[in-house]
Formats: sequence, C-alpha cells, structure tokens
Amino acid sequence: MDLASESVMFSANGKPNGVDDPVRNGTASGGEGGGSSGPGSPHSGEGPSTGKGGADGGDELMKKPAGLLDDKLKKRIRKLSRSNSKDGVLGVAGTPNFVAPHRKWKNSRRSRNGYGRGLPKKGGAGRKGVWGKPGSEVYDELDEDPNDPNFDIDAYNSMHNVELKEIVPQMTEAEVVKKLEAIILEYFEHGDTHEVADALDDLLQPGMKPLVTKTVVAVAFDHKQSQRELTSVLISDLYGRIVTREDICAGFDLLLANLPDIMLDTPDAPHLLGNFIARAVADDCIPPKYAYQSDREDLDQHGQAALVRATTLLSMHDGWGQLDNVWGVGGALRPVQTITQQMSYLLQEYLLSRDLSEAQRSIKELEVPHFHHELIYEAIIMTLEALNESTEVAICELFRTLDSTCIVTPEQMEQGFRRVYEDMTDIVLDIPLAYSILDRFIQRCQRTGSFLSEALVKDIPTRGRKRFVSEGDGGMIKQVNFRHDF
Repeated sequence: MDLASESVMFSANGKPNGVDDPVRNGTASGGEGGGSSGPGSPHSGEGPSTGKGGADGGDELMKKPAGLLDDKLKKRIRKLSRSNSKDGVLGVAGTPNFVAPHRKWKNSRRSRNGYGRGLPKKGGAGRKGVWGKPGSEVYDELDEDPNDPNFDIDAYNSMHNVELKEIVPQMTEAEVVKKLEAIILEYFEHGDTHEVADALDDLLQPGMKPLVTKTVVAVAFDHKQSQRELTSVLISDLYGRIVTREDICAGFDLLLANLPDIMLDTPDAPHLLGNFIARAVADDCIPPKYAYQSDREDLDQHGQAALVRATTLLSMHDGWGQLDNVWGVGGALRPVQTITQQMSYLLQEYLLSRDLSEAQRSIKELEVPHFHHELIYEAIIMTLEALNESTEVAICELFRTLDSTCIVTPEQMEQGFRRVYEDMTDIVLDIPLAYSILDRFIQRCQRTGSFLSEALVKDIPTRGRKRFVSEGDGGMIKQVNFRHDF
C-alpha cells in the first residue's frame, strides 16, 4: 500500500483534519450529531433519533458542498505524497522522529524533476549567490555577438585564428659555454668520456661544436697535468662522434686568436696550447699540416709561438710515440719508486737552493697528497744522515711552511714521523747517533712551531741500555750486579 492510500485511510477513519464524511454523518449520527455508532452500540437510536440525525447531515451537506471537500482532500493528499524516497517512510504525527514532509522535500538536494541519481542540482552550482560551477569561467567560451556595438572583430580573429607551433629556444654562446664548463669539471671527477658525449648530444647545435675544443682546453689551462691528460683523451674520444676534424681545427683557431687574453691568467698558455695541438696530431684528430703553419699572417707572435712549440714536438726523433706522455704520468698512476725518487730529488734541490716557494711548487706538481708521509720520512732520514745543524734548520723550516700552507696535512706529518719511530732499530745500525739527532731535531721543531702534537713528542723512542761492565773499572765485571741479575 503506498503513502497516498495510507493518507486517505487515515483522514477518512481518524478525521484528523476536522472533515466529516457526509454519508456516514447522514446515516450513523446519533443524538445531536455526536460520535458514530454501530447497530449494537449503547448510543445507537432508532425512529425519531435517526431521522433527526439525517436532518442534521443534510444541513451539513448544504453548508459544505461535496465538490470543495473533494478538491481540498485531493490537494492535501498530493502534498503528503511528495516526499523524498531517499529518506524512507514518514513517521507518524506526534512521534519524536516525525518531520513534516514538505520540510524534508525543501532541504533535499536531489533533482525535483523525477529523474537523476541523487546528485546535487546543477552540478553543485545551484546555491544562492553562485553564478556557476567553480572553475567554469576558465573553460566556458564566451559567446560574442557580432551585432554588439562593442564587438571587436580583430580581437575575435586573433583568438580564433591561432596556429600553434613548437619553438625550440636557441641558446646563446655564453649559455653554451657555461653548461660546457660544468660538464667538463664533472668529467675531471669521474673521467667517463661516454657520459660527456651523451650530455653533449642534447646540448650542442651544429654551429656551436667548435666551442667544445675551445672550452675544454681553456678550462684545462687552469688545472694540473693530470686534468690536461684527461682533456687530450676527451678530445680524442669525441672525434668522430660529436665533433669533426674541421670543428677541432676551428676550436684551436679560436684559442690561437684569444691567446693574448688567456695569457693574463695563464702566462705559459702558448707552451700548453702547443702541447695540445701536438697531442691532437698524434691522436689523428687534426692533420699534421695544421701544426706546420706557423707563418700564418692572421696570428700574432703568441699564436705563432704555440705552433712552433707543436712543430718542435712533432719534429723530434720518435716524437710521435713520446707524445702520449706529453703531460707526464701524473698522480697515483706512477710507480711508488718513481714518486719516492722524485721526492728525494726535490729535497736535495731544496737543501742546495733553500728556496721554499720552488719546493712547494714541486710538491704540488707531484699530485700525491695521500703519499706526503713518504716526503716527511725521506726528509727526516736526510736530516739524520747529514749530521749537521744547518740541515736540521732547513728541514725544520720546510716542515713549518708545509704545515702553515696546508700542503701537508697533520695526519700525513704525524704518519711520517711515526714511520721513523718504527724503523729506528734499523736506522741506528747505519747511523749510531740517530737517537740523539732525532731527539734534538724534534725539540727544534717543537720550538719552531706547533705542527707536532704532544702525543707525538712523548712517543719519541729512546735507546735502552743495560750495563753489566762498568765503563770506569777497566772492564771488570761488577760481582754484586752480576749475582743480583742471575
């Protein structure tokens, strides 16, 4: 049974709305129009009572026409039947959960056209003071009327007649050089030429390829021999993949033209550039005739000097085979004996010249900061073998300078001294006075500067000695000591 039928039965039987049924009042009313009764009711009457009740019912029918009552009843039933199906069946009037049906319908967000899925009306854009769904102003196109006096035909055409094309931004030379420098500095750390080639594939444009050689060599001018060797290897590996022979020659031409400006920061730039050109010829990256054009009119004296340097290296006997080591074997790639020999040579040169700046430069060119403890060890051994105070003073001053300029770290300094401590038992066989000379040298270093730690000074070895024969008794054995020891 639906809700409309229940509403009809409730109003017909219970009379909640104060509407009397004209048929039942005319036949079953008793007395003065009291409550309804049945055939067995104590209030039921017969004869005149029934006639009186019928007269009263006729008067009510005359006062309240049946048509009006039917229309009101239909309207009330229609209002009660409009409910929200989502909220369930209405409660009974007078109960706590009873809510007026028209209130439930008013607050419902469901579409009122009888269709839909219970979603908000107008997509959530139907609230008070809202002009549309949030964000609709971005996507909705405005309909412009050509008959509008404010209509702008040029603006309309510019908005609708638009052709979109992909534009690749062109990098300037300064931007390319800046990115190249970052790639080269990273290459000096990892040494992987394939990674550099992959990075240059996406960066370089056809007209910018000569900048590779120019930038790589210019950055290598400010670095050491090991980085210059990496630069020559990079040029050789990029040849044929990223740059051509013409690109490399064009890059060297740019460097030859800018040599006067480069020499302000690197005075020996012509000498270094000649080495790069000779190495490129030996690697078959550029033709040999490029290096033999030292009489070119478009070059100044510095550019011609660079080509003369390259020609000299290429003209040496078996020079092409030796150009693989034009930058030397730097860093930890050299054998330990070679590095130790070079350290011994620079220490001997320092003791003869006493030139601290030259000694510092030579130590930096070795590029072995992890092996500086060998330099300290060799210097102390030279001091012990010299047997004079002038050598002690010179070596002590060298140690103080190396510590103040941070060329040798405190860890390397201490490691070199402790290596001497451990080998004193063997050193004293060749230098009998080694213990006393070492003690005097450490005290001098402690007075000169604070580059020796207190723990290192306390751990200085001393020569132990146990006497059984007195030096003043003519070589006789002391019986007391002899019996006590045995």
